[in-house]
Amino acid sequence: MASSKNYYELLGIPKDASEEQVRKAFRSLAMEWHPDRNRSTDAEERFKEINEAYQVLIDPSKRQMYDQYGRVDIDPNGGFPGRGFDGSDFQGGVGDIFDAFFGGFGGGGQNDASRGNDIQYAMTITFKEAAFGVEKELGITRNEICSTCNGDLAAPGTSTDKCGNCNGAGKVRRAQNSIFGQFVQVIACNVCRGRGQTVKTPCPTCKASGRERQTRNVMVNVPAGVEDGMRVRLSGEGDAGSSKGRAGDMYVTLSVKSHPLFRREKEHLVFDLPLNVAHAALGKTIEVPMLDGETEEFVVPAGVQSGAVLRKKGKGVRNLNNSRYGDLVALVTIITPKQMGARTRELFDELAVSLEVDEEAHSPSNGKSWVRKLKDVLAGENC
Repeated sequence: MASSKNYYELLGIPKDASEEQVRKAFRSLAMEWHPDRNRSTDAEERFKEINEAYQVLIDPSKRQMYDQYGRVDIDPNGGFPGRGFDGSDFQGGVGDIFDAFFGGFGGGGQNDASRGNDIQYAMTITFKEAAFGVEKELGITRNEICSTCNGDLAAPGTSTDKCGNCNGAGKVRRAQNSIFGQFVQVIACNVCRGRGQTVKTPCPTCKASGRERQTRNVMVNVPAGVEDGMRVRLSGEGDAGSSKGRAGDMYVTLSVKSHPLFRREKEHLVFDLPLNVAHAALGKTIEVPMLDGETEEFVVPAGVQSGAVLRKKGKGVRNLNNSRYGDLVALVTIITPKQMGARTRELFDELAVSLEVDEEAHSPSNGKSWVRKLKDVLAGENC
C-alpha cells in the first residue's frame, strides 16, 4: 500500500527518533485522540492514523522499508505482496493497546515508584568565573526521602497491612465497551494510592507521604566557557521520587555579571579601543589587563583606521565544547578632540599644512591635492 501519509509528522518526531521517542510520542497522542476521551468528529480517524504510524515505526524491518520506499508493503526482492498495512499486526482491541503500552490510563502497581520532579534554581556568577569556571555552593530546598520512616510511610516500630481493595496489587482493572471492542483501564488503587499496603499508624514526620522538605547545600560545578543564560544540570539533585523512586534533576540557570572592560562574543574576548589621532597615525603598544590578573601587550599598527578590528589569537576564553581558546579582539575608534587649547590648535594648523603638502606630493594625477583642486574651481567661478 503506497501512502501519502508522513508517519514521522503524524507522531511529531524526527526521522532519527529512537524507539523510546516513538513509544513516548504514541502514548501522548493516543491519550489525546482516543475516541472515548476525545469527542471531536475526526477523533476516530486520527486515532487510527496514529496507531498505523506507530505500528510501522516501532518495527525495525517495517521502518527500514518505509524509509527506503515510502511504503510498507513492498517486497525487498521487488514483488508486491498485495497486503497493505491495516493495523491487523496488533492482535486485540483498543483496550489491549492501552493495556500493553500504558498499563491502562492510570498506570499504577504495587509499590509503583515514580521519578521525582526536576527543580530550577538561579545562580549569579562573575564574568571571570564564567570564563575560567568555578565551583559554588548553592542552598536549595527540595523533597527528600523522609528521615524518620525512610520512605516506608508508617511510624517507626509499626507495620502495614495488605490493601483489601486491590488485594495488595496496587492497581485495579476497570472494563468498558467502546467502538473498538472492550476497553480496559488499569488504574492505581484509590485506597492505597497504588502502594498495595495500607498504613495503620502514619509517620508523624511525613504524614505517610514518604517525603519531607529539607534545605541542603549543593555544590555546583560551573565549567569554563559558560555564557549568560546557560543551564547546568545536576543529575539526581531534584525532588525525591514517590515510593522511593529515583530523584529528579536540578537545573541551575546562570546569570553572568557584566565586565567593565570586556564583553563576550562566544569564546572571543572583545573590548573597545579608543585612540587619539596621534596614536592612530603613529601606532602604539598598549597593555591590556587580562582576566587572570596578567597583562597582555597589544600592538596597534601605525595608520590604523577607525572601525578597524585588531585580533590576538588564542587570548580569549576557552570554548565550552572543544576546549580551544578564542581571540582577544579590539574594536578601534579614532577620537578627535572637541576642545583645543591655543598650543594644540597651533600644532594642528601646522599638521594640516604639512599633510596637504604631503598629499600633493603623492597625488597620482596632476600633483594637485583635492583641496587645491577645489580652490582652483572656486577661483575660476569668481572670474
